[in-house]
Amino acid sequence: MTLPAIDLLLVLGSAVCCTTVITVTALLILRYCPPRSIAFQFTVVVGAAIASIVCSTVAIAVLMYLPLHDLAVLLWVIGISAALSLAATLLTARTASRAFADLRVTVSRVGQGDVVDAQRHSGKEFAELSTLLADVSERLVAARTEIEQLDASRRQFFAWISHDLRTPLTGVSALAEALEDGAVEEPADYIRRIRQQTATMNRLVDDLFELSQIQSGLLRLRPENIELLDIVSDAVSDVHQLAIAKDIRILQEDVEGRMLRADPHELTRVVVNLLTNGIRHAPHGSEILISADQHDDQLVLSLLDQGGGVDSEDLTRMFEVGWRGTAARTPAVQPAGSPGAGLGLAIVRGIVRAHGGDVHAEHAPQGFRLNIALPTEATPAG
Repeated sequence: MTLPAIDLLLVLGSAVCCTTVITVTALLILRYCPPRSIAFQFTVVVGAAIASIVCSTVAIAVLMYLPLHDLAVLLWVIGISAALSLAATLLTARTASRAFADLRVTVSRVGQGDVVDAQRHSGKEFAELSTLLADVSERLVAARTEIEQLDASRRQFFAWISHDLRTPLTGVSALAEALEDGAVEEPADYIRRIRQQTATMNRLVDDLFELSQIQSGLLRLRPENIELLDIVSDAVSDVHQLAIAKDIRILQEDVEGRMLRADPHELTRVVVNLLTNGIRHAPHGSEILISADQHDDQLVLSLLDQGGGVDSEDLTRMFEVGWRGTAARTPAVQPAGSPGAGLGLAIVRGIVRAHGGDVHAEHAPQGFRLNIALPTEATPAG
């Protein structure tokens, strides 16, 4: 049986009117009520949908002149269905509200720096968000710890550098005052000592500048095909006086004929710093052995001294900026190499890594060994 057009229009009009009135009412509630929870908003929206269906159905039933018995049955069915649907809506909204409350607490704990665990939620999105918050909390704590360590290292580093600069400056000031007062019998000796202190400060400033270039990524290498023997010979010549002062012999083994591609100036500085470090800590009258070996596409240069080295837990820390194996902070005046401000090995690691290599230390039966591994990538010089 086909529904007459007038009746169809009446049904559609009734449904549209009922739905429009209830929807507008719900929107006004959401707009002008004070900020409410997501559960309240969810309940209003779903409740409006249920009320629209109920109102439209009842209005159409009345317009169709249903018998009272049939209308009563219809109202009971619609009422029970609407009540159960609304109850399910309230339960779902309450569950979502609890999930949001838990997430709010979790976010607050993350903001305070706590590590949180992922919580189980019935909703997939809530569970994924909880897992993400747990991961973020771990990364934030790790980042905060790293920042605190870096900040502590930075403060300690500047304190050490200030002390290391102040020491020779104080010496220069005292020597200059003595010269100015004419209270010295041998001015030439005082001038020589002032020159030594000035050289110490110059080397420290040079190391600081080099380290800043490395850490800021501004170090520009000029690689070329070089022979390792030339680098080692130049470095041994630079530390010759320092070795003589401690009666230390520097020996070479398997260094001849080794080719690699590197910046000769920077690589010489690496070997000088390693030799200076070895001479400073090697026993008086001992030997330092410089050797080289080829491992696949890397050339490994080793410096073995007969000292005791550092503790095992400090094998990696010894390449950190400002680290020293002693609590004494006053750098000794050295005739060559780093002034002992704890920058030499940090510079070594920075330069070696800039070449694509790495450096590590180890205890050996004969003493203490420092190894630097560098890529060769060189062709024999023609």
